[in-house]
Amino acid sequence: MGALRLPVALLILVSTAWVTGQVTDLPPNWSGPLDQFTRVAAIIAMVLFADRFLCGALAIFDSSLKEIHLTQSFARVIVRVAVLVLGGLLVLDTLDISITPMLASLGVGGLAVGLALQGTLSNLFAGVQVISDRPIRVGDFIKLESGEQGYVIEVGWRATKIRMLPNNTVIIPNSKIADSIITNFYDPEKALAVLVQAGVHYDSDLEHVERVTIEVATEIQKTTPGGIRDFVPFIRYHTFDNSSINFTVIMRAGEFVDNYLMKHLFIKQLHARYNREGIVIPFPIRTLDVPPEVLERLGSRSKSPQKK
Repeated sequence: MGALRLPVALLILVSTAWVTGQVTDLPPNWSGPLDQFTRVAAIIAMVLFADRFLCGALAIFDSSLKEIHLTQSFARVIVRVAVLVLGGLLVLDTLDISITPMLASLGVGGLAVGLALQGTLSNLFAGVQVISDRPIRVGDFIKLESGEQGYVIEVGWRATKIRMLPNNTVIIPNSKIADSIITNFYDPEKALAVLVQAGVHYDSDLEHVERVTIEVATEIQKTTPGGIRDFVPFIRYHTFDNSSINFTVIMRAGEFVDNYLMKHLFIKQLHARYNREGIVIPFPIRTLDVPPEVLERLGSRSKSPQKK
């Protein structure tokens, strides 16, 4: 309502003046200027309303502006310049002043500025897209297809900052973020599966292996910081490999970085438990199938006297 007070008062004043001019006998040379004055005043009233309305909207979306590090005062300057330029062009057109050269100049100038700031504008619009679409948020742990992974600490109007696990910061242009394939480990929730690959000898009792492995995984799940206490681990055999039967152990962690400690402790305890239970994790083994005639030739060569 505050945005309407001054524009409405101005419109009422202008309407009163126009109606007064219509019902009274004014000199003929006054009617044209009065009409122009009325139209100009109406345009000014609309410009004032648009300026106040948009500035009020910016105040409502102040939190979104802060997310892209665009201050409200700077955004107001941009909005007011755009509104005043548009209003000024409408006023000039109402006063029968040709605005075609101005529009042409603005078009050429805008094209030049757009070409000069092509990268900056691309990052700006990409930043707005990231903020509106929200594929990532501040605090999320993400991984880009180029390999960078870490916590999002800032989504700016030009670039996004990611704090990697070694505690260094990677600054990535928003246009790269918008075009990249992103894995968000916090979407839809922070909790995630922890997968550990393992293998046992072909002579192993697989039921025994499964029971022992789940016991170790359950202990890790309940005692390790970051493990989800009520999750029941399980394993799945999946491959007859060259020298082992391979399987995957599935546990669950509260967030991505917790999986490192869980894997570390699980591998240590599983190795010690397998040693106590007599379960063998085999070394890679390759068997060479050599034809008998080749073995005979090799044997005869080894028996023949060597020349000095």
